[in-house]
Amino acid sequence: MSDSKENILDPQQWVERYGDYLFNYAVVRVNDSGKAEDLVQETFLAALKARDRFRGDSAERTWLTSILKRKIIDTYRKKYSSKEFAFGEHEDTIFDGDFYRSEEPFKGHWLEGKGPNSYTLLPEGELEQEELMRFINLCIENLQPQLASAFIMRMIDEEDSDTICKELGITPSNLWVMLHRARLKMRDCLEKHWLK
Repeated sequence: MSDSKENILDPQQWVERYGDYLFNYAVVRVNDSGKAEDLVQETFLAALKARDRFRGDSAERTWLTSILKRKIIDTYRKKYSSKEFAFGEHEDTIFDGDFYRSEEPFKGHWLEGKGPNSYTLLPEGELEQEELMRFINLCIENLQPQLASAFIMRMIDEEDSDTICKELGITPSNLWVMLHRARLKMRDCLEKHWLK
C-alpha cells in the first residue's frame, strides 16, 4: 500500500466518523437495528480486508457506503430467495380488487372509499417528519420481505429497474407487480396509522 493510501484511509477512525451514518443508512433499509449493527460491523471488516484495493477515487465514507450497500443487497437476495418467503404465500397480500373493480387490471374504477385522498401525507414540522418516518419504517417492516426489498431498492435507494431485477433475479414484469403491490400496501398502512 502506498503512503498516499495510508493517509486517505484511517480505519481507526471509521467507527467514530462513519458508524452512526452507516447504521442509519442500514436500519432504514433493513428495519432491524440488530441486523443493521451486524451489517455495519461486516462492512468495516470487509473494508479492512479490501483496503489494499481502495484506489482513492471516492471519499472514504462513499467507499464504505458502497460496501454496506452490497451487504444490504445480499441480505435482500437471501430473504427473497428463501423458501420461507416464497412469493404469494402470505395471507395478508393486498390485491388490486381490494382497491378498484374492473375486468382488466389497472383500468377500473376506485371502490367506494378506496380512491386516492385529497389530503397530503407531508408533515409540517420536524417532529411530524420524524413521526412520519417512524410510521413509514413500520409499514415497510410489515411488507413481505421480497416486496420490501424491491420497494426499498426502488423508492429509497432509487436503483433502476434493470439493477433491481438483476439483484433479485426477477423479470421486469415481476418487479412491476411487486412495486405495485408494495405501494398499495404502503398506502393502506399509512392511511390506517398515520392519518387516523
